[in-house]
Amino acid sequence: MTQYGFFYDATRCTGCKTCELACKDYKDLPVDFSFRHVYEVEGGSWQQDDAGFWTTDSYTYYLSMSCNHCDEPACTHACPTGAMHKDTDTGIVSVDKAKCIGCGYCAMACPYDAPTVSKEIGHSAKCNGCAERVAAGMQPICVEACSGRALFFAPIDELPSGEGRADIAPLPAEDFTGPNLYLKKCVSMQPVATDVAISNILEVM
Repeated sequence: MTQYGFFYDATRCTGCKTCELACKDYKDLPVDFSFRHVYEVEGGSWQQDDAGFWTTDSYTYYLSMSCNHCDEPACTHACPTGAMHKDTDTGIVSVDKAKCIGCGYCAMACPYDAPTVSKEIGHSAKCNGCAERVAAGMQPICVEACSGRALFFAPIDELPSGEGRADIAPLPAEDFTGPNLYLKKCVSMQPVATDVAISNILEVM
């Protein structure tokens, strides 16, 4: 099986959210529903020494993320009907809406908050890697829209050289599900389990 995955270059991302908006437009999603989110991560503090001088270890960085089409997707294991499934040719995880009963177990199981149960359409929905575009030799719409060229989608052995799977805060350890999100880190990125804050939490929930 060929396994597709995303590559994210955090040194090029400006946090503009064009990837997120392009996905919403292409998939015709409602305002409060997104398949891709751009997280604004921050942390650190300021310290004043005895002489009154201030220093800081504060940091901020962006993380653009959708479904990671994991090697061992928690959503597929939790799905009682087989609606959430992993394609045997591409490794892309998607929803068979004819089988989905809208129970929400996939959404509860996924550590990346990728699936969402839509009460409006009556079943789970999520990023499918724009499988129809990929089959036609194109990139997913989020990748095509990125003005900074921070995103790329391809079989994982064809992805740009980076620093391995996503293993940065606020994500869980990569060995939990084997996410196929690979990245090039910016200098501000913090390791897994670091106590970070999401400054736009209401936007990405």
